Amino acid sequence: MLSVKRIPSLDGLRAISISLVVLGHLAKSGHTPRIFWSYYAGTGVCIFFVISGFLISTILLQEHERTSTINLRQFYIRRAYRIFPAAFFFMAVAFIAYWPQFRWYHMLAGVLYVANFDPTRPWIFGHLWSLSVEEQFYFLWPSVLKRWYRHRLRILLGVMVLAPIGQALLYYFKVQGGNVGAFPGVATNLAAGCLLAMLFPRMPKISGWLALVMSLAVVAIPVFDANTPVRTLFMTFILQPVFYLSIAGVILHVVQVPYWFLNWAPITWLGRISYSLYLWQQPFCADPQLRSGILVVFSIAMACLSYYYVELPMLRRREGSKVEAMPVKEASLLSTAS
Repeated sequence: MLSVKRIPSLDGLRAISISLVVLGHLAKSGHTPRIFWSYYAGTGVCIFFVISGFLISTILLQEHERTSTINLRQFYIRRAYRIFPAAFFFMAVAFIAYWPQFRWYHMLAGVLYVANFDPTRPWIFGHLWSLSVEEQFYFLWPSVLKRWYRHRLRILLGVMVLAPIGQALLYYFKVQGGNVGAFPGVATNLAAGCLLAMLFPRMPKISGWLALVMSLAVVAIPVFDANTPVRTLFMTFILQPVFYLSIAGVILHVVQVPYWFLNWAPITWLGRISYSLYLWQQPFCADPQLRSGILVVFSIAMACLSYYYVELPMLRRREGSKVEAMPVKEASLLSTAS
């Protein structure tokens, strides 16, 4: 079985994902082409979701193979060490710097990871919808997998079929944020990564030509204009599942055939800090009053501060001497995987 600690190319894909998000937010203020905001910022988040489903499911499946069960308590403790410190550091600074924009319920929704249910949240918390969905996935999927492990494939296939129906209902009833903020809007996205983890040991090698076709689908599908009910349904039931499965197929290919670019040290470094950079790009790249694209440098600086002085120390505390004895590069890869 695949070893989570040594999966090649994933940090490179994270680097691409966070770059699309940053370029998309810079496009809102006119510093990059508008196409990045209109089509590809969301693509970056979708890639993150597929990677997350793949990694989390791989970890859980490996544990079940070793122990015939899943220790939920240990899983949640490890997730808490991985996710909460950097996020709470960002939130604390945001509360202080943007205090007049917050109400108590905005702060509570952020801390409890239900920001996706708070449509009135201030712009500085605009990106927390995706982190909230991730936490809800972490809370739900391990319990489901532990309880109904023998039915895991049926469950995921059911999600792939039923989630678009739920998403269509959210569209029909005009639920605000239903496309991206609620679970049906991203369940298929996460399920594609979970399916990849489940089928990975049995998947044949993806050819370069097929990978190219799937890459073209990832680039082309976001441009489809779902501007009528019929086109929206076509997007929801046909194009989106193809889009998510194409992302999963590209991930499978670059793991099977690691490309040097995705494993080049500067690119993997950007992938390793991508979680902190996702948090900190918001105040510098998505500010509606942004005047200079050079502010992206400050987002990278704050991401480095968060990564090296918040994330890594907490992961070393979690792992103890095991991580402390590792080179930084290896420890960082472990932190993104587990």
